[in-house]
Amino acid sequence: MSEVKKVLMSPQGPSFSELIQGYWRLASWEMTAQQRLSFLSEHIELGITTVDNAAIYGNSEVLFGEALKLNPSIRNEIEIVSKFGINGIPSSPEERRVSHYDSSKEAILTSAENSLKRLNTDYLDALLVHRPDFLMDADQVADAFSELKQSGKVKHFGVSNFTTSQFDLLQSRLDFSLMTNQVEINPVNLVVLEDGTTDQLQQYRVRPMAWSCLAGGRIFFDNTEQMQRLRKTLIELMVEMDATSIEQVIFAWVLKHPSNPVALIGSGKISRVKQAVEALSLSMTTEQWYRIWVASKGCPVP
Repeated sequence: MSEVKKVLMSPQGPSFSELIQGYWRLASWEMTAQQRLSFLSEHIELGITTVDNAAIYGNSEVLFGEALKLNPSIRNEIEIVSKFGINGIPSSPEERRVSHYDSSKEAILTSAENSLKRLNTDYLDALLVHRPDFLMDADQVADAFSELKQSGKVKHFGVSNFTTSQFDLLQSRLDFSLMTNQVEINPVNLVVLEDGTTDQLQQYRVRPMAWSCLAGGRIFFDNTEQMQRLRKTLIELMVEMDATSIEQVIFAWVLKHPSNPVALIGSGKISRVKQAVEALSLSMTTEQWYRIWVASKGCPVP
């Protein structure tokens, strides 16, 4: 089994595992609290010590916190990332009519406190802005981050799905570095590779957290021309690279990018988690990486 190493996310830290276990679908895994704890323990043994959650992920934080409560000492072995800022439509419609973003100082502090309670922990290793808020007041966000940092409730801060200008705006108000931009990176969605997002992160030596590496499963099931091209190429490369699945080839493709992403895993099956870990030992050439790019685009490089 390949070794999952700890890597420095930004010059000021933190150090996270190079593969991160995502818990956004935890409620759908239908595990008991003990089974959740066992799954957590199993991926820690593989070296995957960083876990990703968010306030908007249903009751995922509550379910994770229930498992953590069964063995509180395991908190010392993991790094917990959570996110704030998306307010869904509540069960009582009169409270608000549409889902919306809220990055006001009060909302950030409240969301962080609620996440801490749900997760059964007294600090977060990282807190991220989940989505860009068009009404974001960078000064309010910076004030909230500073207060949470000074109190010891959050160690590091980052963003998710931010453009380069949004990243720079928030960074300009902080006296410490943002530690990541969590963005979608997969062979179907090449946007952040082309719009300057990964260029900026490479410039700042900040690692992206790559979400939806498998494009939500579309690569495996959709029958569009693009997906058929991708599947054909991925199968060819699976054979060439001596991989055991096209999932491994995709993870190798994501991780090869020079912005040095860490990749999120979304499965609750430890066998698939182990497959992702094995992708770390694969060697992909530059030509093979571009074959996937060409398959996705349906045209040669310019």
